[in-house]
Amino acid sequence: MIQISDTAQSHFRKLIEREAIPGMGVRLSAVEPGTPRADARLEFAEPADLQGDEWAVDCDGFTLYVAAASVAWLDGAEIDYVTQAAGTRQLTIKAPKIKGEVPGEAASLVERVHWVVENEVNPQLASHGGHVAVQEVSADGVVLLRFGGGCHGCGMADVTLKQGIEKTLLARVPGVTAVRDATDHDSGHAPYIPRGKAG
Repeated sequence: MIQISDTAQSHFRKLIEREAIPGMGVRLSAVEPGTPRADARLEFAEPADLQGDEWAVDCDGFTLYVAAASVAWLDGAEIDYVTQAAGTRQLTIKAPKIKGEVPGEAASLVERVHWVVENEVNPQLASHGGHVAVQEVSADGVVLLRFGGGCHGCGMADVTLKQGIEKTLLARVPGVTAVRDATDHDSGHAPYIPRGKAG
C-alpha cells in the first residue's frame, strides 16, 4: 500500500529518538484530497494524538500511522529521503491518487462535470481570486453554476462563462448541452472587475 524507503525510515527513526517520547510515531494524512490543492501531510504523533482508527505500517523502529479517511487517497504512495543535486537531503512524498482520478466513461454526468470544474476551471479562476461551484446538472445536460470570490459580481463573469467555462465543459464533458449562471451578481462584495467597468 505505502512504500517508505530505508533512508526515510532511518531519517524518521533518528528524529523520533531525539524527541524521546515513548510510543511516538509518524502520521500521514491527505489534505483536501480529490482536489487540485491536495497535499500529503506528515507529522509526529504521540499515542494520545491518535484517533484509534488509523492504519498502522510497521517500520524500522517506529510506526507510520495513516489517517483512516486518507487511506484510499494515499494508496500507492512512496516516501523517500533523497539527496538533491546540490548535496542537500530532502524528504519526498509521491501520492499518485491524492488528487483523484479522472472519472471513466461509466461515471455519471454530474461526476464528470464536477471533475472538470474542480481540476480545470477553478485553478484558472483562482488567479483572479474567483471560483465556481456546481449548483445543478439537469437531466438534459444543462449545468447551473454559482460564481464566488472575485468572480461574484465581476463585470467579466458573462464572458468568463460563455468564452471560458462553457467552451471547456462542452469540449471536455460529453452530454453537457449548456452552462448557465445562477449567481446574484449584484450581491458581490469584492469583484475582480466591478460591473459597469468591464470592456
